[in-house]
Amino acid sequence: MPTRTTQNSDASLYYITFTCFNWLPLFQLTNAYDVVYKWLNYLKEKHNIQTTAYVIMPNHLHSILFFPTPNFSLNKIISNAKRFMAYEIIKRLKETNQTAILEQLQSAVTKKEKQKGQLHKVFEESFDAKSIDNRKFFLQKLNYIHLNPVRGNYKLVNDWRQYEHSSAGL
Repeated sequence: MPTRTTQNSDASLYYITFTCFNWLPLFQLTNAYDVVYKWLNYLKEKHNIQTTAYVIMPNHLHSILFFPTPNFSLNKIISNAKRFMAYEIIKRLKETNQTAILEQLQSAVTKKEKQKGQLHKVFEESFDAKSIDNRKFFLQKLNYIHLNPVRGNYKLVNDWRQYEHSSAGL
């Protein structure tokens, strides 16, 4: 997933996705769903960024975020989010002695990343961000987000409105 955007000049609605390293179910393994909620609340309280829709899957996150003011940096917002979440996920992995996963995340760090002080690779480096500029695309992404828990390999619930970590049932 390539990073799509750096600096944005208009108030905007964006579909955003990022993934745990190697699609490991790190949110689930560490019960870190609350960490994502804290980040979404932080965005609202600190930056007035509204969460329009979301689903937190065991190994990735989809969201539609509304940025009400211009001149925001998606790269900075998402990199800060991933850093914030990574610290808590690593802490929880250590607390539950999940050494095999910790070793896997540690061995994935490149030499260059180690020089910058990174100790574990919790998320894939890139993220996907797509500007939503029409109703058809908005509805496509909204449906994709909300139906994610009942499709593909996941089938986490039978009824998409019943998945606990989704805005579908709100």
